[in-house]
Amino acid sequence: MSSVTLLAAAGEVGGDFFKERTSDTLPCQAQTGHPFCWDWATENIDRFRSPTVEHLELVVISVVIGFAVAFALAVLAHRRNWLRTPLLAATGILYTIPSIAFFFLLLPVTGIGKDTAIVALAVYTLQIIYRNMMLGLDNVPSSTKEAARGMGYTDRQILWKVELPLAVPEIVAGLRVAIVSTIAIATLAVFIGGGGLGTQIYGGGNLTFPTSVFIALAIVLLMAMVFHVGLLLAQRFLTPWQKARSI
Repeated sequence: MSSVTLLAAAGEVGGDFFKERTSDTLPCQAQTGHPFCWDWATENIDRFRSPTVEHLELVVISVVIGFAVAFALAVLAHRRNWLRTPLLAATGILYTIPSIAFFFLLLPVTGIGKDTAIVALAVYTLQIIYRNMMLGLDNVPSSTKEAARGMGYTDRQILWKVELPLAVPEIVAGLRVAIVSTIAIATLAVFIGGGGLGTQIYGGGNLTFPTSVFIALAIVLLMAMVFHVGLLLAQRFLTPWQKARSI
């Protein structure tokens, strides 16, 4: 992709993208001075449906990809101890790249649209999920693994039937953080044509129209809470021994 194309992509967020709304389009805000227009919200709530679905797609696909890659890296590092530090450092370096810069760095490879956003968002989950997964595997007591080995379990069976189940709390904790951060960062996907709720926050003069921003942020917070509670419930389902131990 040429520099001209990259500049054209950047140009998509200029001009009308940051324009201010006129008083004609903001009768409630202009006439009452209130930052939130209930009438506009009730009449235009449907415009948030498609961006919400797009946002969910970005989050779910990127987290699934990130989890799959981080899982493979963690299992590999768990078996090859010398890989732990290099992989942790590599994922950490990727995590520190500013999101907007990362989006535009990927444009020559993946182009404008959702693919670029998904790749970047998936990369940002690697550090969080990988680190928590390694922490969970390391916290499995050696006596438990030795007991399983004494029962005739192979290393593969110990990993899948003992270590990973016992590491579920740490893994779920990493997923919770990864999903919440992904939901937040995904609002910036609008700058590279990725869609999502960022279109209702940054685009079309919405930055000067608090009502649209408030609604989009409320949906983002609700989405994060739903995923958070859902993962906690999944953890309780996957770790019934913890509930029994607490009784």
